Amino acid sequence: MNRAPLKDSDKQIIDAAIRRVPNFPKEGILFYDITGVLVNPQAFDLVLKTMEEYYTGSGIDAIAAVESRGFIFAAPLAQKLGIPLILIRKKGKLPGDTYSCKYDLEYGSAEIEVHKADVQKGQKILVVDDLIATGGTLEATKKLLEQGGAEAVEVFGVIGLPELNYEKVLNPTPVTTLINYMGA
Repeated sequence: MNRAPLKDSDKQIIDAAIRRVPNFPKEGILFYDITGVLVNPQAFDLVLKTMEEYYTGSGIDAIAAVESRGFIFAAPLAQKLGIPLILIRKKGKLPGDTYSCKYDLEYGSAEIEVHKADVQKGQKILVVDDLIATGGTLEATKKLLEQGGAEAVEVFGVIGLPELNYEKVLNPTPVTTLINYMGA
């Protein structure tokens, strides 16, 4: 699904709120810190209102939020749309029976889980995270949801780093971002 891009003035508000932290978490990485959006009520409200505009009437049945910053953006949207919020957590953080998926990172591997009871067969689910880089965590999230018979019908991120080829990894699932940075 292609979503209407933000107006330049709205993009400037969000861009100005995103902190750039050089050499974090390691040398040579430019980290885009979304917490600047959270402390800027105008920017945070703009992100939430845009998400609501994009997904009202979209036919999604639930939202899967990726730990932890994805929770911040997904929770208000799920509440506004009146649909369930499904938490995607790091291994060992959920107390019930879970689906699990291991995946590779640039610097190692990780594992995420979701409660089996939270994923319903046939659900059409929007996956939300704050930033989309390589797409590895989001691809693992899609696999988790598929274990429960659900489908990730779209992935949303406030920030996208398209040079890291996340669209190739997440294909054929559509990806929507509010702001993209090149040369990450």
